[in-house]
Amino acid sequence: MITKSKIDIGSKSFDKVIKGIKEKYKSAGTMNTDDGLKIDLSDSWIHLRKSNTEPIIRIISEAKSVEEAKKLINEFKKEIS
Repeated sequence: MITKSKIDIGSKSFDKVIKGIKEKYKSAGTMNTDDGLKIDLSDSWIHLRKSNTEPIIRIISEAKSVEEAKKLINEFKKEIS
């Protein structure tokens, strides 16, 4: 199931946020940086993408259930905060 969310990053640099996440999760799964950051995990994925019009990061995740997808999004929101 796919779940979407967003988080306001205020004056934080998107590039610095993504760099920190890439470092922390470098061994968690396959990463793709073509459009933001997408991490393919063993049974789910998460995509973090910068908005060009607002100081936010859009977050999309897919997992076996909505609850697992929301849990994954909340984990990454905590990392970003």
